[in-house]
Amino acid sequence: MTWTSIFIAGFITYLTRMAMITLIDKNVFNENFRKILAYVPSVVFPSIIFPGVLLNDYGMLVTITDPKIYGALTAIFVGYFSRNVILTIISGLTSYWIIIFVF
Repeated sequence: MTWTSIFIAGFITYLTRMAMITLIDKNVFNENFRKILAYVPSVVFPSIIFPGVLLNDYGMLVTITDPKIYGALTAIFVGYFSRNVILTIISGLTSYWIIIFVF
């Protein structure tokens, strides 16, 4: 019963998402609306990342000495100058791990 429920839920989720991708005519939206939709990933990403960096386990703001702050600052700096997502992730994680394990 459990596997059947999981399969049905996954199939329904797949159908609802694929229907929006395949059935909607691309010309329904005007050019300005499509330009606005292009910014959606850029807006959603900080709202997911910043609470993880700036808040601790209790929902309080972290102090400036928290290693997550330095890892995020390193990632922001590298990302701004390199424009490379993989390099940004690697540099942020590496600086975070160095601070945690060395200091």
